[in-house]
Amino acid sequence: MSNFDWIILCSFILFVVVYGVWKTRGSKNVNDYLLASKSTPWYTVALSIMATQASAITFLSTPGQAYVDGMRFVQFYLGLPIAMIILSITAVPIYHKLNVYTAYEYLETRFDLKNRTLGAFLFLTQRGLAAGFTIFAPSIILSVLLGWDVYVTNLIIGTLVVIYTASGGTRAVNKTHLQQMVIIMFGMTAAFFMIYKLLPEDISVVDAAYVAGKMGKLNAIDFSFNLSDRYTFWSGIIGGTFLMLSYFGTDQSQVQRYLSGSSISQSRIGLIMNGIVKVPMQFFILFIGAMVFAFYQFATPPVYFNPVEEQAVKESVYADAYNSLENEHKELFKERNESLRAMLNAIENNDENKIAAYEKILDASKEKQNEIREAAVGLIKKAEPKSDGNDTNYIFLNFVVTFLPVGLVGLVLAAILSASMSSTAAELNALASTTVIDVYKRLIKKDASDAHYLKVSKLATVFWGGYAIFFAMFANRLGSLIEAVNILGSLVYGTILGIFLVAFYIKKVGGNATFISAVIAEIVVILLFAFSNVPFLWFNVIGCLLVVLISYLINPFVKEKIKQEIRS
Repeated sequence: MSNFDWIILCSFILFVVVYGVWKTRGSKNVNDYLLASKSTPWYTVALSIMATQASAITFLSTPGQAYVDGMRFVQFYLGLPIAMIILSITAVPIYHKLNVYTAYEYLETRFDLKNRTLGAFLFLTQRGLAAGFTIFAPSIILSVLLGWDVYVTNLIIGTLVVIYTASGGTRAVNKTHLQQMVIIMFGMTAAFFMIYKLLPEDISVVDAAYVAGKMGKLNAIDFSFNLSDRYTFWSGIIGGTFLMLSYFGTDQSQVQRYLSGSSISQSRIGLIMNGIVKVPMQFFILFIGAMVFAFYQFATPPVYFNPVEEQAVKESVYADAYNSLENEHKELFKERNESLRAMLNAIENNDENKIAAYEKILDASKEKQNEIREAAVGLIKKAEPKSDGNDTNYIFLNFVVTFLPVGLVGLVLAAILSASMSSTAAELNALASTTVIDVYKRLIKKDASDAHYLKVSKLATVFWGGYAIFFAMFANRLGSLIEAVNILGSLVYGTILGIFLVAFYIKKVGGNATFISAVIAEIVVILLFAFSNVPFLWFNVIGCLLVVLISYLINPFVKEKIKQEIRS
């Protein structure tokens, strides 16, 4: 990377940290620190919601996901607009009228302390780990650029985010999200434009799209009802709706964004705008990944996209074997390139027989390519035992660093890093809020001064920052980050959503029945994850429905038992 790119990258990171600290210095009380004094306009609410969800994982791993598995991951977001409408009607006015700091305060008002504590515990466990993913994603970038160990870059990124989040709280998060989203979208649009500029002169935009389509990378919607398939229209519209309801309606990292809205209407507009903009944004990012795939059909891709691990094998005793595989890979690429061009010529001439023949040739070539890659991954694992052999998260980064011009490299990487910092900051801020309001103030020290709780909020931010950095040290073993972070969320979101749905809509069900059913549901979901092949999106449906149904069925018996105990 050039010195100019380094200047752009470092300048932007420094600007975000300094700006966040300077604009929000001197928070006077907990309300200001955790909710920005409820003064946030709708457009900042909307940008903050999107920035919280759109971490570096989105902009680093999602294009790689499309490169490997096509665009069908977009179906994951189909339930988002539905969820935004439901939450705008139900959750937003309830939270605002109760004047709560966290979503889990409502559970004690509706049920009891143990349900509030359970909801807070599930959130803290899941979101604390997820924050580790959002730190690890940009750490990959610095690791590749500097050649440093990813453990060192985890520490650097995590520390920078903790500084301005602990200093300014929610106001710092909101203030920096605006600038970060602008640079994110500008950087990704520039990368998209450069893909087409870098294509060979004889390959048009339409040709590239044909190649991506024929190779199965534009498979955005699948209407088949297949419970063993992770991403279909039905898993997205049903499971995705349940997941988004739980994430945006009960996850404090999102609830806190619209709790800071200046009014119910401002919070509602912010949520609705997120529902309108988010799906097209994800489609665009996935399409970038599909086009990177098309580009690499005409420019020789590496056998393995992680340059740090590739360098390790080239410096090991397996170097000769790996170089031999690389040469074989390059020869195969030349043959594939000729077949692709011939297929495009057949497409132009509408020769269906030749198109089908070349598709078979390309399928056979792909199988051979996979064999070479598997052999290369085997050598990498021998040379670097800590490697999991998964380089999905490095595909888009490899394209950016290798092919984009000077200046644009720094801009795109600044966009990805800023996405990580914005998302991680919001997560740490929410973790601190829940820790102070639902645990410390409620269970440990109830009547301290506002200054005391403000101090504890900042210390909690630092604690969760350290926790997330620690977990980030293990994140490289979990494959595609965009999938891993959503799988982690799906393990608890269904249960949490079920608790809130009972609280909102089934008034005759009490706290004991709800608590028991939530524990049972969570155990079932974890067992399904460990011992079944059920796609993770369905965990949200299963967990939620189990809480609702079991609590409704056992409520009469639990109430009767409690009455007997009271009489005795």
